[in-house]
Amino acid sequence: MGVEALFNTLSRLPDVEADNLQAFDATDRLLLDTAADLVGPDTTVVVIGDRYGALALGALVGLGVGHVRVNQDLFTGRLALRRNATSAGLHGRFTEYELSRDLLDGAGVVLLQLPKSLAELEEIVDAVVRFAAPDAVLLAGGRVKHMSLGMNEVLERYFSAVQPQLARQKSRVLVARAPKPAADEHPFPLVESLPELGITVCAHGAAFSGARLDIGTRYLLTFLDKMPASKRAVDLGCGTGILATMYALRHPDARVVATDQSAAAVASAKATAAANGLGDRVAVIHDDAMSTLDAGSADLIVLNPPFHLGTSVHAGAALRMFQAAARVLAPGGELWTVYNSHLQYRATLERIIGPTVEEGRNPKFTVTRSRKS
Repeated sequence: MGVEALFNTLSRLPDVEADNLQAFDATDRLLLDTAADLVGPDTTVVVIGDRYGALALGALVGLGVGHVRVNQDLFTGRLALRRNATSAGLHGRFTEYELSRDLLDGAGVVLLQLPKSLAELEEIVDAVVRFAAPDAVLLAGGRVKHMSLGMNEVLERYFSAVQPQLARQKSRVLVARAPKPAADEHPFPLVESLPELGITVCAHGAAFSGARLDIGTRYLLTFLDKMPASKRAVDLGCGTGILATMYALRHPDARVVATDQSAAAVASAKATAAANGLGDRVAVIHDDAMSTLDAGSADLIVLNPPFHLGTSVHAGAALRMFQAAARVLAPGGELWTVYNSHLQYRATLERIIGPTVEEGRNPKFTVTRSRKS
């Protein structure tokens, strides 16, 4: 099977599939083509940020390597890679790691799909220079419209030579060579005090909003006193765990679960809970849409859903979360949701969850309470 034939078999499942969403892009092709002259049969290849398996499986098929190491932040991406590998007959030829020494030890070539945030890029690049081979080459690729000079600046802080390559099909690769010595201290997670809430927040690079309080969560927290005292509460799409932490502090008898499909968010939420003395009261789970939680196992779910899938504006992620909440809520349980008002989710929540009332609205956000029928 060639690379193009492989790409045509790839699926995004279990993530959202739609006509305007695909499991690979021109950046995957360009990264593999750029790596072709750098990879030999004995080169240790590491793939970071692979969305659904195009890079990892493409390296196995197109670069002649027998095995790759892989790091993916999103739980759905990990499941998709495994599914696509089995379909392509490539199961067992890659190993999954968190962003760590085990992932990068001795790596000669690192293929990276550039992340959206500079903080996430910095955490990745710091790990590469800290743990990869001294002569490692990092190939960082992205869609030109989503790339910025800030990305070059991050790479230049960590590598002595950074060379942008010619764009092709609206994608570009940055080639970074000669890693600089790593700093003594790891720059992540960031640890910040939030005086307005009286808590400490910890954030890895890929965590949404970093160690700050995003404005949607801030607005939802103004309704904390109106939320029911629940024995079983879930912070769905927990990010850094601010909602879970605040609810656990307000309700000492509650068993709180924080869950997110981002591994960086999960690590951040665990650190946030521990920093606020809640390490034994907030359970943090890396999962996709609460798939490992039992039906009817929650009395309260709080949710600040995303309205993007990667770089595409798409309601699919929120709809999957609403459907998951309908399954996990016990009869009479409540879902409290904050969302951008223009998205007008209330009718959808009525249909999927049950009776839904608007608890509040400001110029940007709406907060609703949905009761499980």
